[in-house]
Amino acid sequence: MKISQKGLYALQAIMTLGHRYGTETVKIRDIALDSNLPEKFLELILLELKNARIVESVRGAKGGYRLRRAPAEIMLSEIIRLVDGPLAPFGDADQLRSLIATDPDHRALYSVFLEVRDAAAKILESTSVADILDGSSKSRKRSSANKKVKKGPALSIVHKAAKSK
Repeated sequence: MKISQKGLYALQAIMTLGHRYGTETVKIRDIALDSNLPEKFLELILLELKNARIVESVRGAKGGYRLRRAPAEIMLSEIIRLVDGPLAPFGDADQLRSLIATDPDHRALYSVFLEVRDAAAKILESTSVADILDGSSKSRKRSSANKKVKKGPALSIVHKAAKSK
């Protein structure tokens, strides 16, 4: 699974709006400052989120953006799929199942990819914005309870597109 910089920015913007859910609208400039995001890029992301009916905009002096639904009703998978597409490294689950059925030489490999996809999807589909805001992610609880923290370089989950030369 790859999360683009745009996907990460979208999640960060949603978190900022989630912190202020039910209290006020938030201006783009304030979202950008709170989340340390580029304002012009954020405008495009918020427009996409607005078109998907995840956020709404309010005009006027007290205008800005706000979540259309409670943070508990917005799953991380919804945001990632909207911005970055399927959660699987090789297409969606149906494509992987088709490969498993039609390519017997690589069936076991595609089955592993499907298991990875299903595990990632299960976590993202069961983790809401509210879970992250509360610091109560189920996977974080499970992993911190069962594993010791390893020291060393962190893996980047953000996929940056290769620059054309």
